[in-house]
Amino acid sequence: MLFKFIIVILRYIYFFKLMGVTKTEIFTEQQNHLAGILKALAHPARIAILQHIIKQNACICNDLVEELGLAQATISQHLKELKNIGIIKGNIEGTSVCYCINETVWNEVKKELNSFFVENVNSKECC
Repeated sequence: MLFKFIIVILRYIYFFKLMGVTKTEIFTEQQNHLAGILKALAHPARIAILQHIIKQNACICNDLVEELGLAQATISQHLKELKNIGIIKGNIEGTSVCYCINETVWNEVKKELNSFFVENVNSKECC
């Protein structure tokens, strides 16, 4: 029984070592960076959070739970992901953390996405 367990573990290690988990090293830094941004944005709750923050045009604190109807823990996790890519920033005010758009990063993301779409469009008809 122990022997079978060891074989399974060795196969698992071999598979992931041989195959790699994501193979990100074969892509450019720009491709990986853009993919990371899009991954962080690829959730409807995060889009809704960004839209709400932009609409308020100010730092927001506790109204996301009421606005979106999601649990506080869920909102916190989504805010963490947005903060990890730097698209939002937070300030501590008393017992609350208030969030707003990081305009520098926001403009960089817009520039990168615009560049991606402009550079990768083929104006010839393909089909």
